Amino acid sequence: MAGLVLSNDTEAKISGDCKRGGCITFPFMIATLLGISVTSYGWVLNLIVFLIEEYNIKSIAAAQISNIVNGCLSMLPVVTAILADSFFGNISVISASAFISLLGIFLLTLISSFENLRPRPCETGSILCQSPSKLHLGVLYAALALVTAGTSGTRVALASAGANQYDKPRDKGSFFNWYFLTVNTGAIISATAIVYTQENASWRLGFGLCAAANLISFIVFISGKRFYKHDKPMGSPFTSLIRVLVAAILKIKVVTSSKEEDYHREVEKESKTCIGMPSKSFRFLNRAALKSEKDLNQEDGLCHNPWRLCSVEEVEDFKSVLRVLPLWLAILFVGTSIGVQASMTVLQALVTDRGLDSKFKVPAGSLQVIVLISSCVFLVLNNWTIYPIYQKITHKQLTPLQQVGIGQVFNILSMAISAIVEAKRLKTVENEHPMSVLWLLPPLVIVGIGDAFHYMANVAVFYGEFPESMRNTATSVTSVAFGISFYLSTALINLIQRTTAWLPDDINHGRVDNVYWVLVIGGVLNLGYFFVCSWYFTYRKIQDDNRQDPKDVTN
Repeated sequence: MAGLVLSNDTEAKISGDCKRGGCITFPFMIATLLGISVTSYGWVLNLIVFLIEEYNIKSIAAAQISNIVNGCLSMLPVVTAILADSFFGNISVISASAFISLLGIFLLTLISSFENLRPRPCETGSILCQSPSKLHLGVLYAALALVTAGTSGTRVALASAGANQYDKPRDKGSFFNWYFLTVNTGAIISATAIVYTQENASWRLGFGLCAAANLISFIVFISGKRFYKHDKPMGSPFTSLIRVLVAAILKIKVVTSSKEEDYHREVEKESKTCIGMPSKSFRFLNRAALKSEKDLNQEDGLCHNPWRLCSVEEVEDFKSVLRVLPLWLAILFVGTSIGVQASMTVLQALVTDRGLDSKFKVPAGSLQVIVLISSCVFLVLNNWTIYPIYQKITHKQLTPLQQVGIGQVFNILSMAISAIVEAKRLKTVENEHPMSVLWLLPPLVIVGIGDAFHYMANVAVFYGEFPESMRNTATSVTSVAFGISFYLSTALINLIQRTTAWLPDDINHGRVDNVYWVLVIGGVLNLGYFFVCSWYFTYRKIQDDNRQDPKDVTN
């Protein structure tokens, strides 16, 4: 998907059959996506502020809850993608998920409308506030669970379902261009208009607008259901991987052979080519493709138990997944640092001077829009200027792994600047002159630049290395890593809070700058680990023209 999004061909013209699938489904898909994007970003971007102001939850605890929610938003799409591919299909999953999301955002609207569903607000000037009761927290967590599950079910499924409506790769690429632009448009609308409404009008109106957007998108999607091309579930893409592992374990005592004819091979349907000997890496798995008397039928000589004998191609597919695991682990710390920075930035913004003039006050939850804008701008600049100039000067293309490394450098630089800015802010607190919120923008711009380099490049690596049957899953692997990272950022914040005095509830009496320096040190170590992994990594050998070289994905 990364290659399609970053393709030099940005033409938005959609062609195809307008009877079932094709161009007639385009407005339904895009309108649904825009409404769901406005809804999802509308409640999650300002969640920390909502928890602090409406539920009297301490700032650090609110940041941890937000990280957990963001982790679920990044990880659950893989679960829903597997359910869609294996059992229900994309259209059914999107319909159910949009309805679940609607229930969740409607419940959040009720919470903000009725005072008995949340604790009483703190009295002016008082430091003693009523803590939320079990009932309050139960209703809150139920709403967050519903809206999180609903949002997760639409993210990946809408991308796959929309692209599946077209037959030509050019049309699929055009849809992904629109998908990327629509998601970011929805995020920017939420980070500005919705968040501003929540903080300057009312939370009820802000969540109400999100509920209206969700309802409209649900109705639009259902209205176009008769035009959609429905793909039948094809079964779990993980079955063949599990079979390889099981077969290898069952033959653990079998001695491997150096003869090509002793291994089971299958001719690929499209390319009519096959792999000969299994590779030397992860030799233990080669036993899964080694033929024995127990594996073959004595009458026809064919294999009738795929759990004992797999093809060489299936073994190599499993190996390709294992080879990218070290690179996947390198994403975890990058995501952890971004998660901590996102939470701390909101807390920092709440204690800065957010007034740009006598009337306008920058909402703390809107600062993340800077990351989105920076990332979008540099995605375009990279594709149209930076990468072509580099190729013209060096006569080489930047590989996805090189792009990931550049992105990690920018991420480390962003954490270092955040530490310097926070140290300056603490000095202004001593002088009783709050620092302007504009000082928080440079680190966010830089982390957005880093995202433009490393996020899509990571997707490109996994897209190129994963088996063809797992390409949809491959596009969500990076999202899973960032989901885990949000949980790790919560654990890191909790660890620092327990072992140091850097993160009190009032960060004006803490040392958030030291937290950022810890992230800088961790980032440097992680970059070194990534360099080692990249040095030993080799791109998967392409077996036929139908498989795309990962180096071409981002061109």
